[in-house]
Amino acid sequence: MPILSPAIKQIMKMRLNAVDNFMLNPIDTQKKVFNDLIGSAQFTDFGKKYSFDTINAIKEFKERVPVQEYDDVKPYIQHILDGEQNVLWNTPINWFAKSSGTTSDKSKFIPVSKETLDDTHYRAGKDVLGIYVRMYPDTGLFGGKCLTIGGSHQVNQMNADCFYGDLSAVMLQNMPFIGQIMRSPDLKVALMDEWESKIESIIDSTLNENITYIAGVPTWTLVLLKRILEKTGKSDIREVWPNLELYIHGGVSFKPYQNQFKQLIPHEDMHYLETYNASEGFFAAQDTTDSENGMLLFLNHGIFFEFMPMEEAGKTHPNTLNLREVELNTNYALIISTNSGLWRYMVGDTIQFTSLEPFRIKVSGRIKHFINAFGEEVIIDNSDHAIEKACAATGAIVNDYTAAPVYMTGDSNGAHEWIIEFEQLQVPLEVFVTEMDLALQAVNSDYEAKRHKDIALRMPIVHPVPKGSFNAWLKSKGKLGGQNKVPRLSNERKFVEEILSFLATN
Repeated sequence: MPILSPAIKQIMKMRLNAVDNFMLNPIDTQKKVFNDLIGSAQFTDFGKKYSFDTINAIKEFKERVPVQEYDDVKPYIQHILDGEQNVLWNTPINWFAKSSGTTSDKSKFIPVSKETLDDTHYRAGKDVLGIYVRMYPDTGLFGGKCLTIGGSHQVNQMNADCFYGDLSAVMLQNMPFIGQIMRSPDLKVALMDEWESKIESIIDSTLNENITYIAGVPTWTLVLLKRILEKTGKSDIREVWPNLELYIHGGVSFKPYQNQFKQLIPHEDMHYLETYNASEGFFAAQDTTDSENGMLLFLNHGIFFEFMPMEEAGKTHPNTLNLREVELNTNYALIISTNSGLWRYMVGDTIQFTSLEPFRIKVSGRIKHFINAFGEEVIIDNSDHAIEKACAATGAIVNDYTAAPVYMTGDSNGAHEWIIEFEQLQVPLEVFVTEMDLALQAVNSDYEAKRHKDIALRMPIVHPVPKGSFNAWLKSKGKLGGQNKVPRLSNERKFVEEILSFLATN
């Protein structure tokens, strides 16, 4: 690798001309992406249905094609899963990224075309590294390897020509040669599915490697790094990998994990870089040394962006904005059209613009209440289902509930903390909690993965509270009655702590 380092660095820097171009010409860049997408898909089943061949302007596209969620596009995806092609996109779809479910499915299957791999994900990966080289020209990053950490990497075969796995598995399986030689562990280890064995294998195969940067979700990365220190007896990850200089993170907010990483890697010259990468596409990445500046929106990566003001949510024909119409510090739902055939697709995230020259964003939340502190993406439909199943199994009656995450600490894994108001509970609390936890795992594959052998999430913490507790809390805030209600889920601890504090003093 040291011999190849200058050449690899030069390859990454070559992408910067394209990055500079879309930063300087954002509107024209997005128009070109839009025209390319419409032209490519005009003879697909979807393109014929909405007469893509006669669309000449973005306004016409918005008027004809409705904003869609997964359940809307699912029938088209099912046709592809059944072996049909040219349904949503004009090149073969042989791969699907399996991600967390919707209100009606445990898992989603997001189509991934060759164009999405090459022109979206891999191109963005090179751009991220090129941007890093610009920020730190003297980097020794390419003298070593990247330790890649994802979720469950198992690849499954749907039919003779169709495969699925989580996004990291799909990308690893299709990664170009230069990407393979830059990363570790080898594919056999990376594609292992059982996490306890996998962590040990990653450690065994990388301890003697020159790891210069790490990429992965904070949850899993912390589990791995803590185990490395435990196994080696070291107190600092730099004692294991002296040249480690960068951690590329995304998927969940990094703020709750920052202090833990600084404890494990206590060095001022350790750098952190945020990315916004999802099953549907690679949308943005941090391009300055200050993470508070937000992430640069990638405008020439095969994705056409629209931004829906939150007051439009739930409307049959919501109004969406283009780049020239957006404002700073305003919540927008992200709507995308992609080179895998997702058309006006609502990702589910909300973003805010932190800069308009160039266009930078930050992820501000989800359209609906949720918990996603560890990549589990638990939505209210999931938690309602779990409560319902637990009640059916135990005879319990639940009046109301709320839940929030408990973040990892130095000596314990994360958890979900619930406050549940029971009308009736005739079994020991732990029996109800077990049933609820199993039901939640059954309906949400990402939660199930995080709960596996308590690696990232331990059993839920449940506080049973007396009848009338939630109404008393709402009354104390002047919000009893009308449209006011207890938030079911929150990705921050404000409500849980407020309610527990109120009950403790009343």
